[in-house]
This record gives sequence, structure tokens and C-alpha cells, in this order.
Amino acid sequence: MLLSHYYEGLVEAGCDEAGRGCLAGSVYAAAVIFPPDYENELLNDSKKLSAKKRYTLRAKIERDAVACAVGVVTPEEIDKINILNASFLAMHRALDQLKVRPEAVIVDGNRFKPYQELPFTTIVKGDGKYLSIAAASILAKTYRDDYMQALAKEYPQYDWQSNMGYPTKKHRQAISEHGVTPYHRKSFNLLGDGQLTLDF
Repeated sequence: MLLSHYYEGLVEAGCDEAGRGCLAGSVYAAAVIFPPDYENELLNDSKKLSAKKRYTLRAKIERDAVACAVGVVTPEEIDKINILNASFLAMHRALDQLKVRPEAVIVDGNRFKPYQELPFTTIVKGDGKYLSIAAASILAKTYRDDYMQALAKEYPQYDWQSNMGYPTKKHRQAISEHGVTPYHRKSFNLLGDGQLTLDF
């Protein structure tokens, strides 16, 4: 089972994001605080779980967490501040919404922008090591998937219901044929090699 906490004796929030490498759509992040000594053997990095398991676990996370929240940063904001800063901002927005104030933060990855004055630790592959980060990865992923499924109905030609905005061959081909949508990240290399031929 994954570890229940990193900081001893502090109210700790785990954070993770989803959608950082996508060509389209907002970036999502979640923050989760579990009770001390929380246990759940099914929780793991969202990438290692089937969609069905992720959604089943989402309901359990929301029921069991002391507090949890999701933060969103739009494609327009991503283009203004870059995707790394947008990921941090999404996490900060999730932390802002927590109904219980954390005393420390643990984050998946190796970089983070300090949140208020709280101590924080970045943990590479943290979503496969700590329960709260794994839970945050599941919330961020499932809520972002819901959002991309909704956008896919508006713009069916980009295959977002399958690729969730990631740079697949089919997605790039659709950009080449149909141009960009308001949801595309204009600062990204949308066509791969042929970026210069794309007019906004």
C-alpha cells in the first residue's frame, strides 16, 4: 500500500495535475487531505488504473477525504504564463478551495512554486508513493476527462473523446485540416514539425 503521509503530525495536502502535455484544453490539478493513518489498498497513480477504476475511486476519495478540491487553468491563461506556471497555478487554486487548511503540501514531480508560507516537498513519481498524491492524480484526471468529453461533442473532428487533447497523429491531422479551436493552446507546437504553416 502507498504511504499515508510525509510530514509527521501536520495536516498534509497531496497535489497533482493532469493535462500538462496536451495541445488542447485546460490543465487541471487536485489537492487532497486524508485523515491521519488513512488506508486504501486500491489507490495508485491514475495512469496505472483503468478508467472504470479511476471513477470508482473518485467517489471513494470524495467520501473519505477530510477535504479535496480541483483547480483549473484555461488555455488562454496557459498561453500567457506557460504550462509549468499554469500547472502550479492550478494546484494553488485547488489548495485555495480546500475547506480544511493544510499545514504542509506534498507534490508529484520535481518542481513547485511555494504556496503561501507552507512547507512543501516535491516527490518524483509521488503519485505511486503517497495516498494523497495518488488521490489527487485520480481527481485531476477524471475531472479533466469529463471536461474533454464535453468539448469533444462541440468539436468532434479532433477525436478528443479518445485522445483527451494529447498530441496524437489523428489530433494533429485534424488541426492541419480544420485549423485550431478556441480550446487549443496557441503557444504549443500544435502541428509537430510544420508549425510555421499554421495561421491563427
